[in-house]
Amino acid sequence: MSHDLALILALGVPTLMIVVLRINAAMVFLSLCAGAVLVEYVAPQADDLMNLITPRAGAVSNSTLALILLLAPAIVTSVVTLLSVNGRVRVLVNALPAAAASMLAVLLAVPQLPKNIADAFEKGQAWSILSKAEALVVGGGALMSLFFLWSQRRNFKQHDKRRH
Repeated sequence: MSHDLALILALGVPTLMIVVLRINAAMVFLSLCAGAVLVEYVAPQADDLMNLITPRAGAVSNSTLALILLLAPAIVTSVVTLLSVNGRVRVLVNALPAAAASMLAVLLAVPQLPKNIADAFEKGQAWSILSKAEALVVGGGALMSLFFLWSQRRNFKQHDKRRH
């Protein structure tokens, strides 16, 4: 399978799953942001600890640890927010942050792969297009996610009124 096809599948399959399973894509996007922070600040110390415990683990373990720290918050969020998006309009609107979350996941995950695998992906046409749109993906995805969350604020107020 070509690396371009693999990247296209990595973009399309999660987007489709998020929309079909009505997962809150805004929360997934923001969870990926939290995962990126974990990779930046926690992974180096975790790598040091792993190298101390298992010195022969090597780069594969380092990349695996980084991928786990990156993707675990988004996976847990997906499970927690499963079937949480209700209404036809919201499901359709949820497709935009779902696509942004998938693109962000790929942009953040590929550099964490072992060097030879990451290099193979980064030489493809699909990666070139996606990496050029990185600022748009991050900025647009963040804005869409925040607007999606802010639009749900009304629902929280109505839910609180029903309790009293």
